[in-house]
Order: sequence, then structure tokens, then C-alpha cells
Amino acid sequence: MNNGKLYIISAPSGAGKTSLVRQLIADVEQLTVSISHTTRPMRPGEIQGQDYYFVSVAEFQAMLEQQAFLEHAQVFDNFYGTAQRTVQKNLDQGLDVILEIDWQGAQQIKKLRPDSLSIFILPPSTAILQQRLRNRGQDDEQTIARRMRDAVTEISHYDEFDYLVVNDVFTQALAELKNIILANRLTRQRQQHLLKPLLAALLA
Repeated sequence: MNNGKLYIISAPSGAGKTSLVRQLIADVEQLTVSISHTTRPMRPGEIQGQDYYFVSVAEFQAMLEQQAFLEHAQVFDNFYGTAQRTVQKNLDQGLDVILEIDWQGAQQIKKLRPDSLSIFILPPSTAILQQRLRNRGQDDEQTIARRMRDAVTEISHYDEFDYLVVNDVFTQALAELKNIILANRLTRQRQQHLLKPLLAALLA
């Protein structure tokens, strides 16, 4: 059985993680993003089972008691979690799975799944990160200031990750992410399953 690989991708808000992951999924076959469970209300245009699995607080708490989550967090009044079953199902199908989570979630995953690989996406500078947050037009100055403070905390955990990618030029950062995924598909552990008939023939 050739199981997929589990990847953790983290970044401070405004570093461009979501755009990079979206394009990565579009460009690379056999790669998917794990869909999280959340108790927050569904927003207009969101689809159950595509954007999130929307559940009640009681349902979420029941899953917590059953230790159903690889990682979970409370953000303000809402809960978010990555279900073990969702991830494992994709891995068993041979898909590589991406988890878009913060450094705290990454720490939880690393304890449970030490075989996972983690990637941290850095902005090219503080000034550019601030500019990107402003250009999104989603936040007021107070929120941007808070996000910038949070970014310093996020970035301070860079040394807990296996790979660092700087998102200065989008196409270059995307190519580097692809390289990480594709190179890890060529490890002996994964290739020896796929190439079993060839190896047997070559050694006959």
C-alpha cells in the first residue's frame, strides 16, 4: 500500500499561503487540502463539505471527547479542528494531504504524526507584509496592527518547520512548493512500492 504524505503549511496572515496552496492543488495531481470541522456559522457562498464541515458546538465537543481530532483550536468564540478520519481516508487513497494550520496546530500534528513534513511561508519583508494586508481591504488599521503583532509570534516559530519558502515572487514560491512535494514522492520508501514490478524484473 503506497500511502500519501501529510504536509503542514503555515504562514502569518498576509504571506499569501491561501493563494499558493490553491494554485498548488490546481497544478499538482494526487494532492488535496484537508477540510476542517468548525462551529462558526456558514458564510454566503460557502458549501458544506467543501469549505468546511459545519457542526454544532455539541457535535464538536462530542468529537473532542472521542479524540477524533489530530489538532483543534478555539479562535474567539468558534472551534476549528482537523479530523483524523478525514486525513487518514485521503492518505490511504494515496493522496498527499495539506493541512493549512498555525504553528500551534503544527506542534500538535508533529506529536501525533512525526512522519509529517512542515513548510513555513515567509513574507519578503515586514513592509511588504503590511502592504499586502492593507491591499486586501478587509481590515481596519487596528486589526492590521494586531495581525502584524501576531505575525512576529508566528514567524518566531520558523525553526520548528522542515522547510522555509519566501513568497516574494509568487511563481518562484509556487515552484519551490511543487519541488518539495514532488521530491518527496521520489524517496526510496515511496518509490519501492510503486516500482516493485520493475525492481523485481531488474534484479531477476
